[in-house]
Amino acid sequence: MKYLKSIQAAFLILVIVIGFTQCQNTDTDININFESSEIAFGPYIQQLSYKDVEICWSTTEGTTKLYSDGDSLYSSINQYENHKTIITNLEPNTTYSYDVLNDGTDNGKGEFTTAPRGIEDFHFIALGDTRTRHDVHQKIVNGIIKRNPDFVINTGDLVGNGNNIHDWEHFFNINKNLMKDTPYYTVLGNHEKNSENYFNFFSLPDKESYYFFTRGDALFIILDFEGPNYQTPAYLKGESREKFWTNISKDYFDTEKKWLENVLELNKEAGYIFVFFHPTYYSIHKSRVEEAEKRREYWGDIFERYQVTAVLNGHDHYYHHAVNNGTHYIVTAGGGAPLYSTDAIQPETVNYKMIEHFVDIEVNKTNAIFNVIDIDGHQFDTIKVKRRNAK
Repeated sequence: MKYLKSIQAAFLILVIVIGFTQCQNTDTDININFESSEIAFGPYIQQLSYKDVEICWSTTEGTTKLYSDGDSLYSSINQYENHKTIITNLEPNTTYSYDVLNDGTDNGKGEFTTAPRGIEDFHFIALGDTRTRHDVHQKIVNGIIKRNPDFVINTGDLVGNGNNIHDWEHFFNINKNLMKDTPYYTVLGNHEKNSENYFNFFSLPDKESYYFFTRGDALFIILDFEGPNYQTPAYLKGESREKFWTNISKDYFDTEKKWLENVLELNKEAGYIFVFFHPTYYSIHKSRVEEAEKRREYWGDIFERYQVTAVLNGHDHYYHHAVNNGTHYIVTAGGGAPLYSTDAIQPETVNYKMIEHFVDIEVNKTNAIFNVIDIDGHQFDTIKVKRRNAK
């Protein structure tokens, strides 16, 4: 989270450290005294481990009025102040309730369960492209809540335009009852536009745009396949335009690729490796096939070489399952955006469906089981993948 009121944040962290020290062995209720204004977004859970958690929320700071033709109101744009508190010294596999307002209402309340210290079964949800059709997004979220996952990962395009605050208002309103109790990890999509809003609202590990975390026997790697956001110069045409887009972010992606190889090399003993990035690696939408081929050309066989369990993408609004050299490639982009046609089936394709959906992934000591659930709660595909290095 790049933007934070440092003095206020320091005060909040101090309050929670003192408050928790007093009750850590006698109670699982956590109270955070913050009463200056009402919550606009949240509270919501970020970066949960067996001993730490981050709780974030936002309050309204002010409103900018935009006028056209002198005195005609064109738009009202809210500004938000973002808050974060880090709670440490928690017990593993323990449920805690919290309240960031303590004002007698439920507005600042939620709960979370810390991860186990060792290797135990868990399940998480993957979904993507929640950016439009808010009624569809809400129905998908309601279905996810019923399944009570340990955490959620969104494969990108959370909103229609990352620079438009109104889109984030819709996003947090739809996800309020999910995110207050469930850690929510995100992937940068092209519609996020590398916006400051994204980095202000989310508190993600390490570099934030690409990062990794672990849970039990599993490694989770989130990559940024979008890179810095540039506007195409109007004066560039034809080959010059192509050269611009081929080279403008090259150093960024070369650095990220080295980082990825290093992370994979250092985590060879992981039982499962899940990799997430937004654009598809294997597309079955005709206009996107060439783009996907270029991605595979650049990134090469890195996912198969390190025996990655599964690569999960968004971007193409449908469900698609492909397999290449033992690595499963899953497109889960049925979270709300209008669906795309499936008109370019690939040799690697195993299954596909033009449908709104999410994926519930169960991870145990021997298998990862991908249960693909449609918007009405019906399971329409199942994938079972053995643990890496299984004896």
